Amino acid sequence: MDQLLLLESVERYLRNEMNAEERKHFEDLRKNNPELDQLVVEHHFFLEEMDRYGEIKRFKANLYDTHHTLQENGEIKDLTLNVPGKIITLWKKYRRVVAVAASIAGITALVISGIITMVTPKAPIKDIEELRRIVNNLEKKTNSQGRELSDVKKKIEPGTPIRYGGSSFLVDGRGYLITSAHVVQNAAQVFVQNVKGQDFRAEIVYTDELKDLAVLRIKDSDFKAVANIPYGIRKSNTDIAEPIFTLGFPKDEIVYGEGYLSAKTGLKGDTMACQISITANPGNSGGPVLNRNGEVIGILNARQTTAEGVVFAIKSQNILRLVDELKKKDTLYNIKLNTSSSIKNMERVQQVKSIENCIYMVKVVEKK
Repeated sequence: MDQLLLLESVERYLRNEMNAEERKHFEDLRKNNPELDQLVVEHHFFLEEMDRYGEIKRFKANLYDTHHTLQENGEIKDLTLNVPGKIITLWKKYRRVVAVAASIAGITALVISGIITMVTPKAPIKDIEELRRIVNNLEKKTNSQGRELSDVKKKIEPGTPIRYGGSSFLVDGRGYLITSAHVVQNAAQVFVQNVKGQDFRAEIVYTDELKDLAVLRIKDSDFKAVANIPYGIRKSNTDIAEPIFTLGFPKDEIVYGEGYLSAKTGLKGDTMACQISITANPGNSGGPVLNRNGEVIGILNARQTTAEGVVFAIKSQNILRLVDELKKKDTLYNIKLNTSSSIKNMERVQQVKSIENCIYMVKVVEKK
């Protein structure tokens, strides 16, 4: 059997994605083939180690979020951690995990190398900062124009402990949004807020931590479906040096940024991501990256802490894959993606005016 197909079958078996007939056939093969049985055992261990690495990665991201917020609030003067020994220990531990996983998967080295390329960053975790925003409370009495919000219905009860913030954007006018998976990680409740300051209740429909993408759905009687989403989801890659722009919520009002595509891949050849030259801050995670034609070419999710203006985005093709995966898992969610832009020939100011009503702040109430 082709090694790639074999590994795919092993993973489906371990994740309980086979039907009863497929599973019985695979288990019979496993009983009669010691090499296949060994491969299952090794790959099971490999997946466990990757999960452990993911937990370490999320823990480190939370540390960076916390220190960034403390620095912004003037509670600390720099980002130097007071417990360097612990962080160094975690980093060394994570490096050993990857090394062990790689050696265990030696019999399928080429395939495993491809998987590691997709699911792990290519630089030390200390170099990457996920752009989720830590906040004390995102509720404000005025909107971005300073207008009192007494006429805007608020859904969040006073005193609700909003912990994290990020950005998202509509991909289906019925209320389906895309954001970064790490923005809604460990969420007990999720709310989204439009540019007018109105809050809506939302639910997490689907997450893919490997792609760092999540699908949200607005479930609120006050939400009115959007007839036409102005931007399209680009199916192909964007050219280097092409101008791009972003809209998101690194603060309590929508913020515009512009730059250009600087590399077609992420850190050290990560093919799921691209590198953009732009200013981005905590809260930008989950926001769309658009080209001059008004097409979404990526989802902003991280920046490099050791280099100025080096930001990464998950490629838009992953949105298409994510939605396809969701449809296969549950036919109830028949999301209709728009792949053509109706704002292609507009001036940038007009493009932004058309888009901003489809961009939402994400507010997360953390699980206790």
